[in-house]
This record gives sequence, structure tokens and C-alpha cells, in this order.
Amino acid sequence: MSRDGTMLALVYDAARDAWDTSKGFRKAEVPRPRIDEAANPEDSTCAIVKTSYAGVCGSDRGIWFRTSFKGMILDSLAAEKKTCRVIGHEMVGEVVELGRVARARTGLRVGETVAAESHIVCGRCTQCRLGEFHVCSDNLILGISIDGCFAQYVKVPARVLWPTDESKIRLEVAAIQEPFGNAVHACTRVDMRGRSVAVFGCGPIGLFTILIARALGAARVLGVEPNPRNRAMAKALGADEVFDPGAPGPTPWAANPTAVQAVLEATGGVGVDVAVEMAGHNSSVNNAIRAARRGGDVVLFGLKSGDFTIQGFDRVIVNGLTLHAVIGRQVFRTWYVTRSLLEDRANGIQAKIFDVILAGAKETVVPAASFDPAAFERKLTEHPKLLLKF
Repeated sequence: MSRDGTMLALVYDAARDAWDTSKGFRKAEVPRPRIDEAANPEDSTCAIVKTSYAGVCGSDRGIWFRTSFKGMILDSLAAEKKTCRVIGHEMVGEVVELGRVARARTGLRVGETVAAESHIVCGRCTQCRLGEFHVCSDNLILGISIDGCFAQYVKVPARVLWPTDESKIRLEVAAIQEPFGNAVHACTRVDMRGRSVAVFGCGPIGLFTILIARALGAARVLGVEPNPRNRAMAKALGADEVFDPGAPGPTPWAANPTAVQAVLEATGGVGVDVAVEMAGHNSSVNNAIRAARRGGDVVLFGLKSGDFTIQGFDRVIVNGLTLHAVIGRQVFRTWYVTRSLLEDRANGIQAKIFDVILAGAKETVVPAASFDPAAFERKLTEHPKLLLKF
């Protein structure tokens, strides 16, 4: 902490950086969050967590390059009458303070190691009352619509915290339980036992998906990924074959013929039982649909805004495909599966995340105190996953 009552944080500062003409985060000294139940009774339900590690997500890349979340960030700052948003939503840390209600009702204790669910749900909407918290209609997102965890301390409702046993999950891996949970949610939407699976887009969530599909019993796992480094990682994580998508189709939104043909040939011309789309590009969505077998499942997780074109939409109907749209994590069902997969050392998942995706936490861990924007941006382009250390 820089001075009494302040802390180090990485922020987007709307007063100094116009969204459309800037990029990156600023290292700043900002007020340390406090629990003040007299001024705000809701603070009684909150916790303050001292951040150990924070994961850098694709969403954070979008904020860095100003391609995502402009409206959510600027609108929420205006509502709070603030100009600085502390970024970040993947984290592990230590509980240092609890409000009165949080102490009484959550079972959490000061000194406990925790991760956090990044979607802070309202608890009032129809979806929440049905227990469908992952599709809450009025949720807040840590590091986007409220201050996040790229900071020495973060204040959150205690109900979103997830106790983590660091004797079973090393802290560097524990920090990315939230994005790993995205892949868990995607993989548990369908039964993968004994089935062939193709993952379209082997970024961090796609790489997690390869690990999880294997652990959940997939008989054959294929990958489609343009980045040579990520293709090599996908193979190291257990993919049977990984294909370069090749040349684009006749339009920017069309499937890549090379990618589809490669998957079909790898499955004897039938197509895969489950196609998991993780890239979010229109062409990749069409790759997944066209590479799925008749009667197969297409799991859609990759996210880009705007309109998409479905190539040969009639084939979705005629081939009897089932499309599954997946967002976030089922709270907290997904977290239980995540814990089980990561704590089970026999499946090798935790070791492979640390050794392959995090490259042994050598070049992928960035000390926040020495944050340098240019060096950080280089690392963003070199590694699929980074951690900030506080």
C-alpha cells in the first residue's frame, strides 16, 4: 500500500484517457476499500480480500485495446460519479475483513484463502428466483461495472467468495478458477463420455476445454487454432490432432473449408459428436456447425458483439443439430466441479495448467508493483494467459 488509506491498482481512467483514442491501463494510487456499516448498511454483507494473484482475461484484453465493454464501464462510472475503474475479475487472495452479516452467515473467516465469482447477481429477478443465477438480468461484473481485483485489495459481497484450499490447488492456478469454470460449464452442457469433441479456438478457455473434455471421458479431442504456439499447447495438453483453420472462406463470415474438411477426415467423414466454439468469430461459428455430425451438439461460448450470418441455415434444421449457448458459470454448481477437477492430481489438469498454459509461472507472472505498459502489452501478445502478482 502506498500510503495510509490508499493502495496500488491498475485502472482505466476516463478523465485522462478518452476511450476511443487510448489503450492500456494506468498504475495508480487509489483509495483502499473500506467496510463502513454506519454509512452503508449493505457493507455488513461484504468482505475485503487482499489480492495474491489476479488472472488477465480475454475481457481484460478487450478493455486494454478498447474493443469491449465501453458502454458498461462508462455508464457504471457515470452512475457512481467516478472516473476511474479498477479492472480485473479473476483472483485468489486472503480475507482480511468481514462485515457483521458476512461473519454470521457465510462461514468465512479472516485469513481464509478465497477465489471469487465475478458475476454479482441481484437475487431479485425471475432468473435468480429460479436459481438460474448465471443469467441474472441485473448482474454486476467485477472489474467492469464495479471495481475489480487488479489491486492490492478488493471489496465484494461475501456471498460470491469461494473458499480454496491452497494445499490442494496452488495459488497461481487457484487465481484462474473463474475462467476455468467457463470451460467446465461449456463441457458439462452435454455428455462427453465416449464422444468425439472438436474445440474451435484454442485460446485460454479452449485450452482448458481440451483438458476438461479429456477428464470427462471424451474419446477423441480435436482442436482448430490459427496460432502455432497455441496449437502446440493444445497438443501438449492432450488433443489428438490440432488443425490450422487455413484460408478463409468466400466471405469473412463463411466457414474455413480447410478446417471443416480436416475435422471431417479425422472422423471418417461423419463429423464430431460435439463441436465447442470458443473463438467467437463468425467464421468459427460456421466451422463448428458444419463440422458437427448429424444429430450432434454445438456448444457456443465464444463471444463477439454484432450480427452473425449462419451459413446454410437450413442444414442446422435438416441435420438435427442442437445449439447450446453458454455464459459464465452456474453458481455455484460449476465451482464444485471445478474444485473436483483441480484438486484431483491424478488427472494431471492442475500440473498441465501450471507447466503448459502458465509456462511454469516464469514469463507469465507480472509483478504489479513494477507494471510497465509496453512490457505488459508484449506479454499479452506472447502468452495466452498472464497473472498479476500483488
